[in-house]
Amino acid sequence: MANRYVISLVLNAHLPYVRDTLAPEEEHRFFEVLSETYLPLLAALDRMEGDYIPFRLGLVLSPILCHLLEDELLRERFLAYTDKQIEFGLRELERTRGGELEDLAKRYYNQAVDRRIAFTERYEGNFLKALDYYQRKGKLELLATAASCPFLPFLAPYPEAVQAQMEVAAASYRKYFGKYLQGFWLPELGWTPELAGHLRAYNFGYTIVEAHGLVFGKPPAVWGTFYPVKTPEGICILGRDYNAGEEIFRASREDGYRDNDRDAGYDFPLPEIASFLGYGGVRTPTGFKYWGASGVRGRNPVYDPQKAGERAMEHARRFLENQSVRLAEAARHMDEDPVSLCAFDADEFGRLWHEGPQFIEALFRLSAGYREIQFLTPGEYLYKQDISRIQTSIPEFSSRGANGYAEMWLDSSNDWMYRHLIRSLERMRELAERFLDDTGLKERALNQAAREILLAASSDWARMLYEGDSAEYARNQIEGALRNFTTIYEALGSNYISTEWLTTLEKRHNLFPHINYRVFRRKR
Repeated sequence: MANRYVISLVLNAHLPYVRDTLAPEEEHRFFEVLSETYLPLLAALDRMEGDYIPFRLGLVLSPILCHLLEDELLRERFLAYTDKQIEFGLRELERTRGGELEDLAKRYYNQAVDRRIAFTERYEGNFLKALDYYQRKGKLELLATAASCPFLPFLAPYPEAVQAQMEVAAASYRKYFGKYLQGFWLPELGWTPELAGHLRAYNFGYTIVEAHGLVFGKPPAVWGTFYPVKTPEGICILGRDYNAGEEIFRASREDGYRDNDRDAGYDFPLPEIASFLGYGGVRTPTGFKYWGASGVRGRNPVYDPQKAGERAMEHARRFLENQSVRLAEAARHMDEDPVSLCAFDADEFGRLWHEGPQFIEALFRLSAGYREIQFLTPGEYLYKQDISRIQTSIPEFSSRGANGYAEMWLDSSNDWMYRHLIRSLERMRELAERFLDDTGLKERALNQAAREILLAASSDWARMLYEGDSAEYARNQIEGALRNFTTIYEALGSNYISTEWLTTLEKRHNLFPHINYRVFRRKR
């Protein structure tokens, strides 16, 4: 019988590449995530640190997100966005004076001011440094992921493509954090058995798959998602706790929380929100959301932050109680400590569920009252296990997409992209083999070709096309990256490269600044 039951919370922080002056609406989503998710989560960690509340959290930081967070242009634009919120808030204080929305307007105005101060003074504009502080204290475990977060099962037949994704990612983490990361987050939790060899080659110790990947493994996982398995290559596999994830998802959608879809930017006349209009007069959110979620469309009550916070606290208490019961039942049949691995996209806690950071903070604060429960990062939990007692199994092909396999990443909305992507990947491998030790302008062009291929391979575009979310932007990103690659490929063939064009492209798509195109060569 186990004495302690383990909950491991992992948040996946990733965003599409949005450093594009032609798409300010997409940049705005990045600013929203900074304001509504990352800054509130950091504030929650700071409060718990100050109150000596023990916490353990796993965090996936994609190399693309790391680059965006470090980009000086985006930092300046984020501050300009925050200044717009402050300016808008001053007008809202006047408009709502004496009305039922006055307190909320004050709240949002003060939050915008506090965010600006925290970003510029407390964190000195450097999110990664703030996160690294908690990593060094052992309270935060960072997990690696692929360079541009592609759906890796589709790249598995092309080992050089997977190799490039992992090598570029490893170089990025060395640059930002100066260390090797033990865990590897599969983008979209896309797993296929061929990936185990790549993970072993790059010395990753564990990864995470969806529950059905373990349940339908060969052989099936004896303890389901309550205990890891290991592949024949020695990679430990943890399964995402489906029931825990569904409980939190349902709680976040209940009435009583803030309605994050209804924003003043869509309610007010255009002249009143002029500063929040994108090119072409496109409305964008202001962050001033006055209405609570309601099951009756069009009849939303005024948002009550205090009641919503109390509701988040109650849901955290209920979640811990339910997890305690489930883990205790599992422990009755096990000799080891069962684990519930709860993995989510980070923006589920903040941008999509305003009270999400309060919920996470409440989990850690309340857990002190549950002696049978402890929070550990995935790496800490695995370190405590006897590897010889872990079952050997090969998880089944799986993902977290619609219905759990590959239909989200390959259907009539996005299947057209793959034949062009695969052809370009083959050409990139050819370039890496043909130009062995080129320098100067040719090397710059080859490195930019590698960037364009990585950008085109991102699974974000296939998902956005499937969901119809910014589909035009996604199509433009794929087509643009592949067109840029083809231009470079043909220019290298004709031995003429426009320095001006290449320089402009390097400034526009400046991700992975230290990339080496040779990562696409075949391993000897």
